[in-house]
Amino acid sequence: MDTRPGSRRVQLILNGKVAGNDALRIAVAQQRAGGHRIEVRVTREKGDVRRFVAGADEVDLLIAAGGDGTLNEVVHGLMGLPAAARPVLGVVPLGTANDFATGCGIPRDPGEALALCMQGEGTPIDVGKANEHWFLNAASVGFGAEITATTSPELKRLLGPAAYTVMGAILAMNLHQYHGRLTLPDHEITGSGPVAIVGNGRQTGGGMQVTPRARIDDGLLDVLVVRHIPPMALLTAARELKELSPDGEYISYWQTPWAEVYPEEAIPVNLDGEPVQFSSVRYEVQPRAIRLIVPPSCPLLSATVK
Repeated sequence: MDTRPGSRRVQLILNGKVAGNDALRIAVAQQRAGGHRIEVRVTREKGDVRRFVAGADEVDLLIAAGGDGTLNEVVHGLMGLPAAARPVLGVVPLGTANDFATGCGIPRDPGEALALCMQGEGTPIDVGKANEHWFLNAASVGFGAEITATTSPELKRLLGPAAYTVMGAILAMNLHQYHGRLTLPDHEITGSGPVAIVGNGRQTGGGMQVTPRARIDDGLLDVLVVRHIPPMALLTAARELKELSPDGEYISYWQTPWAEVYPEEAIPVNLDGEPVQFSSVRYEVQPRAIRLIVPPSCPLLSATVK
């Protein structure tokens, strides 16, 4: 893709809640002064994002400026277009958590993020699907953005920095136990637990690494399941959280192209920060579905994962 000033038609979709961001306004003005053509569309009501994307058939670069929810809406719009008509996607993170952008190494500074968008090349990445809903980062049950690592110092020392954030959130909250069946291509388990996460990206909940082996271009989803952990099994569970084996007694981890969940009751699912509810759900990956601009050292790409 030609990145010379003026060579591309660029549309920036800006969440109206952060439309007064001075740093972004200055960054856009600077890019325009450098010769780039940037059209800014500001959302005011529900449905604006998808409407803007649907009308962006002649756009070369589409930039989502907002939080995880705005990015998710843009992805829904892109996936509604024919594959050949999908413009390259860029991200300027302006939300609270910005889990996906942060995981990709996209700068939080609006000026730096916009400069990356204008200079970078699109890289093919995967998109996750939960029934008819798309997600770019993660689908989580029992572990949404409202859970934070309010773990006691004693528990932090016990578990260590690599494990305490996830485990601490699980133990610190009075989480509901969900009962049901999980089906994978070569595996099926039945049981109960408070947490299940399906990740395309690695982090959720404002920065917690929940699927640390995930890559956004490997054609796989990473599945983390946490079963009920009695107090006497804390150390075992902490070890399993570090090892991330599919055979853990309390915590299991798989990488798979799809997974199906059949709960005994409807389950609330957090998709990129947006709440939905399913009586059953099939998660699957759409490989290389969109092109995203990320830093060359993006840790979520297979070529840069060490």
